[in-house]
Amino acid sequence: MTLAFVLKKSSDSKYYFNLRTENNEIILTSEKYISKQNATKGINSVKSNSLIESRYERNVSSRGNYYFNLIDENNEIIGTSEEYYLMEERENGINDVKIIAPIAPVIDMTQM
Repeated sequence: MTLAFVLKKSSDSKYYFNLRTENNEIILTSEKYISKQNATKGINSVKSNSLIESRYERNVSSRGNYYFNLIDENNEIIGTSEEYYLMEERENGINDVKIIAPIAPVIDMTQM
């Protein structure tokens, strides 16, 4: 699989997406949405907010790992990263989102 937003339907019939890199790593996961339309809006929000540095919240988990949230203009979380062992890895993840999100196509897996 190439870099893409992968739109899926969960076992509880909600929609979510993952942003994947070219090597198939998930670098950002959305919240769950009630409708496919709202999940698609979430993807568009990631695309438009991903280049704005102030939209990234850098955090440390309760396990001491590093992660980030991408937020929209209303300070709502639109995507959360995986956890990283090193702060530098988190920064690399943010840079990957900045590069990938604006150009990533959407692969709709909800009909499969």
